[in-house]
Amino acid sequence: MSDMLSQESIRKFSDMRTQAFMKSMLPFLRRKPIELLPFEEVRSMLGLTHVRKLGVQDVPLDKIVGSIGRYDDFTREFLPRRDDQENRWRQVYDLSTSMTGFPPVELFKVGDAYFVRDGNHRVSVARANDAETIEAYVTEYITPVEISPNDTLDEILIKAGAASFAQATNLDKLRPGHNISLTNPGRYKYLLRHIAVHKYFREIECRCEISWEDAVASWYDHVYLPLVEEIRERDILSHFPGRTEADLYAWLVFHRAALEKRYGIGQVDDEDVVAALEEEATASPIKKVERAIKRKIDPDSLPPKV
Repeated sequence: MSDMLSQESIRKFSDMRTQAFMKSMLPFLRRKPIELLPFEEVRSMLGLTHVRKLGVQDVPLDKIVGSIGRYDDFTREFLPRRDDQENRWRQVYDLSTSMTGFPPVELFKVGDAYFVRDGNHRVSVARANDAETIEAYVTEYITPVEISPNDTLDEILIKAGAASFAQATNLDKLRPGHNISLTNPGRYKYLLRHIAVHKYFREIECRCEISWEDAVASWYDHVYLPLVEEIRERDILSHFPGRTEADLYAWLVFHRAALEKRYGIGQVDDEDVVAALEEEATASPIKKVERAIKRKIDPDSLPPKV
């Protein structure tokens, strides 16, 4: 079969493989992620269940950034990553240049990103032919999270965590413009836990039951915001590029828990934990290495890294 394939398909496949190799070797020169998004992981983390058929559409090829099951076979630009793909890829290429052409691909749409259900090689060949769009049967998964074609899996996870936090707290309505965002998606659950603890102690204090929304508002006004204002006043965030105020608050929560475990609940005030954060910000490189080693040997001896 391979003897019947065109010489042009050999040249094209070789060129695509070379591009794939070069871009995988020089990821630091690229602003865009190189890996295809795995659809099943995205669907799971976003809890996608509701779908609707959109029919046949012309889809921009640069918005097709993921796949089902074949996400290791191609780069984000659908460059083939393995030599054993050659025969199949060349068959599809020759079909694309024939009078017959190839049928529409099948895609799942999530936000503004598309995932290949069937037709990975056709998408790859279409990009090799410098096409801008491809005909596709599109099924859309409804999502409350805005997904863009440039998102990485970590960025989608962060967006999913933020959406879950917003839904659980209703903070967008209770305190519009609150600006709570984390760069570590797993820490949203710790904020929720901290709100629950605050609710518990408020109820003990007043000997009454308070609503979840009242607890959220109280936590934001009397716990979260005072610490954040202290962080702003001391300009601590400038020492942690790429982090957010909420990131530093989460670190302070961890650190307070470690100190209270040692000294007792209620024995550690805000000044102590903010001062500890300043120390973390100004720690010498050697001291940071020592902390990293100690954290590896005895994870419970230090709070997590900011």
